[in-house]
Amino acid sequence: MLVRSLSQRGATLVELVMTIVIISIAIAGVVGAFSLIAGRSADPLNQSRAVSLAQLYMDEILAKRFAEGSPVGGGQTAVPDCGTIGPDGSESRNDFDDVDDYDGLDSAPENSEEDALTRYDSFNVSITVECAGSEVGLAADDLAKRIDIRITDPSGNDYLFTAYRGNF
Repeated sequence: MLVRSLSQRGATLVELVMTIVIISIAIAGVVGAFSLIAGRSADPLNQSRAVSLAQLYMDEILAKRFAEGSPVGGGQTAVPDCGTIGPDGSESRNDFDDVDDYDGLDSAPENSEEDALTRYDSFNVSITVECAGSEVGLAADDLAKRIDIRITDPSGNDYLFTAYRGNF
């Protein structure tokens, strides 16, 4: 007579439940890490766009005259102080002719013709200009203006860019 000895081995209900619990915990950890990474994936793109946008505005501002009394090609102004900071009447960027006209500008990004920049939806640009000759170690007769450009990206992160424009 032929006797078959089968040794059957299976998983118990407890082992199956423990396996499901362990796999569930592992999946929850992976999904949590993935969602954190996916949530921050736009940050480098927003940072590079903020830098490009600040460069656009900074180039435009630094190409302007130091003050209302400054010669167009450059040179010392006769004004003994920084003069009046802020726009000279018109709020239109087309009429801005010197550095301090940009003070108080707070809007969505636009080019110098005041057309919206399409790649910068949900960004905001805020500009302040103030006298800063003593900050950079200039003599009492020499003047400088500090230009701060604050870019706010769609995620709510702020990026501050600063430049100085001398009276020359």
